[in-house]
Amino acid sequence: MNTRRDSFTYLDANASEPLRAEALAAMVSAAGVVGNPSSVHRAGRAARAVLETAREDLATLFGVSAENCVLTSGGTEANVLAITGQARGRRVLAGATEHDAVRGAAQGQVVPVRPDGVLDHGALERMLAAGGGTPALVCVMLANNETGVINPVRDIVALCHAHGALVHVDAVQAAGRIPFTIGELGADSVAISGHKFGGPKGAGALLLAGARFHAITPLLAGGGQEQGRRGGTPALPAIAGMAAAATVAVAGMAQQADRLGAWRDRIEAAAVAAGARVCGGTAPRLANTTSLVLPGRRAQTQLIALDMAGYCVSAGSACSSGKVTRSHVLDAMGFGDDAGCAIRVSLPWSVTQAQVDGFIAAYTAMAGRLPALQAGAA
Repeated sequence: MNTRRDSFTYLDANASEPLRAEALAAMVSAAGVVGNPSSVHRAGRAARAVLETAREDLATLFGVSAENCVLTSGGTEANVLAITGQARGRRVLAGATEHDAVRGAAQGQVVPVRPDGVLDHGALERMLAAGGGTPALVCVMLANNETGVINPVRDIVALCHAHGALVHVDAVQAAGRIPFTIGELGADSVAISGHKFGGPKGAGALLLAGARFHAITPLLAGGGQEQGRRGGTPALPAIAGMAAAATVAVAGMAQQADRLGAWRDRIEAAAVAAGARVCGGTAPRLANTTSLVLPGRRAQTQLIALDMAGYCVSAGSACSSGKVTRSHVLDAMGFGDDAGCAIRVSLPWSVTQAQVDGFIAAYTAMAGRLPALQAGAA
């Protein structure tokens, strides 16, 4: 347990990873470049070189051409740009556990998930077949932000393409944690966000399959940057930092997954012994992520108790303006009232064994004392 009142252990990587040293160095270097990348003079060309190097690095890592890597302000913009840009003339189908950014942009039919959190393949097939000849755009996340559950996206894409549907993949939580390229997924578009793999906040990218080059209508017309698909002067330091972080994260994925997966399993074993349930524990998951339901204890109460003990975790998505709300993800998985009793622990790349040991002790102590404090709570 953390004993100093001003110290804490950060275990909320799925909200935002700690900044990597390589990303910070790239940001500082790019911040010293004076020019605007759209200017034609030598200062502008120097800025353009930084921008295009970052774009090419990202494109190489995720298997797209540089021209099909659209740089954005983050995952939300990338998701919304993909959905609004490709939904014309199509009905939109989105998984029940998608991130709120996707759910808000999709405004379409909801595809249910199985109790383990994986998209219901049979239900999706029936919904695609019932389209009455109208093609679909299907939105599916590669890895869930709350539970870490990984969808079999390649199989889903094959089914969708057989029905003439396009597929957009939210890979914000997966990028830098599990290996993939857009070609391996077979998707038509993929969204990523830099701060989820140790880059700075404020930079992301929309990756497009070759055939989708002209399919995107810009949300921001601006001055025609990003080949007319995203207006506005690019945030050069953030983009450079994102590319640097992606390079490091992808290179170290296998080793990190082994390390974090072992520690996550220890946390889950201790939590189950203390009376918790693991959400989606039978499905393939991100190695760093666990969602723990402690029946009868409100998520907010657990968060406060753990925060007082010096541990920063969350109750799910970090995109609700600081609110602790009932999880739509766990509702979709059938957890009922227990959906309001879950916390998410997501281990960052920088976590240590001592910090994991301390959290296990703090969680076990919290679980042992909360029943008397929260008797009958749901």
